[in-house]
Amino acid sequence: MKKRVEITKGEFVLPLFTYKKSRSGAVRSKRGAMLSAVLALAIGGSTAAAEPAQASPAGETSVASRSASSLLSASNLTSGLYSSNAILIDLNNGQMRMKKNINQKVYPASMTKMMTVLVALEGLPDKQKKITLPASIFPALKKEGASMAGFLPGEKVKGIDLLYGSMLPSGADASMGLAYAVAGSEAAFVKKMNQKAKKLGMTHTHFANVTGLHDPNHYTTVKDMSILLRAGLKNATFRKLITTEKHAIGATNSHPNGLTVRSTLSESAPTLQFKGGKILGGKTGYTRAAGLCLASLAVKNGRSYILVTAGADGTPWTKPYHILDALNVYPKL
Repeated sequence: MKKRVEITKGEFVLPLFTYKKSRSGAVRSKRGAMLSAVLALAIGGSTAAAEPAQASPAGETSVASRSASSLLSASNLTSGLYSSNAILIDLNNGQMRMKKNINQKVYPASMTKMMTVLVALEGLPDKQKKITLPASIFPALKKEGASMAGFLPGEKVKGIDLLYGSMLPSGADASMGLAYAVAGSEAAFVKKMNQKAKKLGMTHTHFANVTGLHDPNHYTTVKDMSILLRAGLKNATFRKLITTEKHAIGATNSHPNGLTVRSTLSESAPTLQFKGGKILGGKTGYTRAAGLCLASLAVKNGRSYILVTAGADGTPWTKPYHILDALNVYPKL
């Protein structure tokens, strides 16, 4: 049975007028002027039409107009979101363009692998060196129903191919292989992940594994995930990984003909194009507790933006509501 999704439009909560006394009589405060500007813009009129006969102090109208415009713009961006949590950042100036429950605790699901990849990039000096995947990691991953890149127990894979295997198809097998190669165990690697999170200022994040499989002690916020994504994009290899749609892996001892891994984003999206721009790449995530999640990078009219969303209803087998959110928000910029 198809799930019905209802969209509720955002609404403003507007303050009452306040006045202050001056030598020339009662003068409307900035709070009141801002209300007039918001009301006038909301009904399609001009700010002048909503003003009383007495003029405001010089410069007050322009400040109110800019503030009202900003409020209306933010409301427009969040309108119709399927996701319960969202943050939009303009990478050109660091400005937060949209926020929705940005400090609320969420589960990152496979967005976790952005940190897995970033820590592994810093811990693998030779990314062409082959890494043997321990047979011991596979039974638990299969039992948990973790997403896999398609590697096999004992397979010898280049570090760079494991990085692609973790980022693109969200392979838990690749992520665990990286953890063992860098730190000798998942637990030791997770310690490095939490150290990195602290260093980046991700103050509301704690990792318990390298895959994003649900754990009550594995949590974050969309604000912290945006900090992680911004940090990752400063690394040229990370940026290439997250913006790649497919990657061909050469012959291995277990795959003599090689194999190809594909991005879960590009595979799930109806399109990555929108008017004036394109979603360049991103990392998807899903667990029942996390909902559908997405950390994405896009360009619109020559400007770069990142959007992190979490908590959208649906599953990997329904409409991609997390991706639809991105395709709804970016064109509005």
